[in-house]
This record gives sequence, structure tokens and C-alpha cells, in this order.
Amino acid sequence: MIVLDATIVNIALPSAQKDLGISDGNRQWVITAYTLAFGGLLLLGGRIGDLFGRKRTFIIGLLGFAAASALGGFAAGPMMLFAARALQGAFGALLAPSALGLLSNTFTQPRERATAFGIFGAIAGAGAGIGLILGGLLTEYFDWRWCLFVNVPVSIAAALGAYYMLARDHIDRSHRVKLDLPGAFLGCGGLLAIVFGTSEAESRGWSDWLVLTCLLGGVALLAVFALVERRTPHALLPTHIVADRNRGGAALSVGLAVVGMFGLFLFLTYYLQAVKHFSPVMAGVAFLPMIGAIILSSTGIAARLMTRVPSRNLIVPGLLLAAGGMAWLTQMKVDSPYGTMVLPAEILLGLGMGLVFMPSMSLATLGVAPGEVGAASATINSSQQVGGSIGIALLNTIAASVTTTYLLSRDAADPLVQAQGAVHGYAVATAVAVGILLAAAVIAFLLIDHRPAPGEAAGQDAESTAHALA
Repeated sequence: MIVLDATIVNIALPSAQKDLGISDGNRQWVITAYTLAFGGLLLLGGRIGDLFGRKRTFIIGLLGFAAASALGGFAAGPMMLFAARALQGAFGALLAPSALGLLSNTFTQPRERATAFGIFGAIAGAGAGIGLILGGLLTEYFDWRWCLFVNVPVSIAAALGAYYMLARDHIDRSHRVKLDLPGAFLGCGGLLAIVFGTSEAESRGWSDWLVLTCLLGGVALLAVFALVERRTPHALLPTHIVADRNRGGAALSVGLAVVGMFGLFLFLTYYLQAVKHFSPVMAGVAFLPMIGAIILSSTGIAARLMTRVPSRNLIVPGLLLAAGGMAWLTQMKVDSPYGTMVLPAEILLGLGMGLVFMPSMSLATLGVAPGEVGAASATINSSQQVGGSIGIALLNTIAASVTTTYLLSRDAADPLVQAQGAVHGYAVATAVAVGILLAAAVIAFLLIDHRPAPGEAAGQDAESTAHALA
């Protein structure tokens, strides 16, 4: 639901803009308000779960998300919708680390953990694509408001299930440690500035003073945050969590992988609708093969191999497969058929992302003390969110500038030339995404060295044999 909501309103945005009278200059805030609050508050949300109990924060996050979604669905004007989206992001920042933390603490046996994280990785990877499909269906056959209302029954059902099924992990007041408020201000402020800066770069350009101020200010705040956390006894983000090469490598791998993936969603959505003239529903359905490939790869391949092979042997080939899918798309033209251009690229990217997300999510919390799982979960979620924001801003800026340069020397009034210029911009930006994915593969190869503990695979084989004999 959290990942889905980052993309579900993309297809609904034109309808919402017309209905509420949102200006072209302000329409980005429907997306940015969500990503800002979510990306900026993740570290704080993860630590709150550690201090007050993840079951409690999970349920509060779900109910708050439902209320914010309902508020957005009933929005009577632009500011009401922007505020609702910001609230969704804030409650999502409370919900996401708690969900991953609950999963990590619940499934500790290697075989169960592999299965659980295989399912979780498939959902995390496929959520954005499902958002595009669902957004198209709801917008075309119902109303854009249902893109927000759809979260209400899901949140309430999940909250009821959590209340009755999850084990109580409430932490007594006498055993709670103090919340690291300086760390919360510096860490969340730094992330907030970076996410805002990259979001604004899409419309203002990377050389704009506001964009540069936010990016440099965000980096400076995070640098001070790192220094403060080393001296704080109850740090918001204990330094040993990110200093571990496996967890750090996993966070970097996911962050860079999402740069390429979100760029693909952005370009293919425009390519299919504006160039190939697909309807919103057909554009969403066109992403189904990639979603299927992610689920197959994550649950059918990665989950089975995680207890048998080193994590690097899954993540690096996954990034290379994804890079291959992106490289395929660098050859797209205005008249390229979906079946021979888009489909093979989607399948390659989906298979690759399934191999990346599942073991990376597991590595993010592996070996972390129960009281620090929320902080570790927030780290991987933050890398995913910041990577998505940077990916959309960076690749969209590259595509737009390349298209503008292409049209300068041609008849820009010709619709065919306009389409050719747009596709040329997408192809060049996709080539940059290929480079980013290849760099991620190198980083993962150099940093990640986790191997299954001796006996994990043997134990799994013995258990499987016992079940078969029974």
C-alpha cells in the first residue's frame, strides 16, 4: 500500500488537476508532498517503533494512513489534497519500518525468513507497477478519488488483523530510552532537504539556487548528524548499523536500483500513453509482465537460493539483468512494437529486481538487535525513497534537456518530430540508468560478503525431506 501510493496518483493526476483547479506549477505537490513527508520522517518513524513497540506503531500507522487517504478522497481544493498527501507520507514513515521490523523479528529461522522476505520483496518491487495499473482502472472506470479511498478498507482490515494476530511487544515506560531529538532534527531535516531538492530539480533544473541550497544543506545536515550520532548513547541511527558492509551494501544497492526502476516507470508511462496512444488502463496492464517477473524471481528463485548461496551471488546478477533490460530500451523508437521492445525489457528488469530486493531487504535487518530493527528498517526504506526521488528528478531532467536540444535543429511543430525527440530523450536517460545499475553491481560485489551459516541449506533439505516423507 505504501509503495503503491507513490505511483497510483500519477495516472489520476490529470483528472484531479482538472477537478480541483490545480495549476500546472503546483500539480507536482500531489506527488512531492507524499515523498517529502515519507522520505524525511522515515528515520524518526523507525526509532519510534523501537521505543514504543512495533505492533502499536504499525496499527497507529495503518489507521492514520486510512484517515489521511479518506481526507484526500474528500478533498474540496488543492491545499486539502496536498495536506492529505503529506499526512499519508507521515503515517507511511511510521508504518513502513514497523512492518519490516515485525517481519524480521517474527521470522528468525533461515527457511521461514527466506520465504517471508521473498514475499515482502516481491510486494515491495511490484507495488509501484500495481499502483499504475490500479490508478488506470480506478480513474478510467470510477473516479480519481478512488485512488485514495481504496486505501481505507485495506488499512482497516490490516489493522484489525494486526490487533488480533500480532504478538504484543509493548515496551514499559520504565524500560524506554530517551528519543534522540537532536538526531531526529538533523537526520530528518537532512533527508527532507535532499528529497525536496531533487523533487524541485525536475522543474527548476539542477543549477537553480534553491535546488543547490537544499542539496548542499541536506548533505551538511547529514554530515553533522553522523558526527552527533557517534557521541549519543541512544542514537536515532546507531552508527554500527550502517557501518556494517552487508547492510551498507544492501542499502546502496537498493537505492541505486530504484533510481533506474522509477526512471523506467516514468518513461514507459509517457511512452505508452503519449507516443503509443495506450489508454490509462492499457498502459497499466502493459506493466503486468514486469510485476509477474518480480514475483517469480523474488519468491520462486531468490527465496529458494538465499539459504544456499552468498547474497552477493543473487544481488549482483540481479543488477546486471536489470541493466540488460534497461540497455534493451535504449534502442526504442516511435514505431517500436510493444512485444519486441518493451516486453523483453520489462521481463529482464523484473527478474533482476526480484533478485535484488528480496536478499537486500533481509540483509538490512540481519543480525540487528531487536531494539534496533526499526532503525535498520528505516535505513533501507530511506535509501529506497531517496533513490526514487533522485531517479525521477535526475533522469527526467536529462530526458527533457536532450529532447530540447534535439528539437532545436528540427521542425518542432511536426507531431512526429516531437514524438521522435521525446523518445530520443527517453533513450539517452535510459542509457544513464544502465550506468547507474552497473555501478550498483560493482558496489554490491565489493561490499556484500554475507554467506549462509553452515548447515542452513542442509537443515532446509532435511526439513523438506521430512515433510515429503510425512
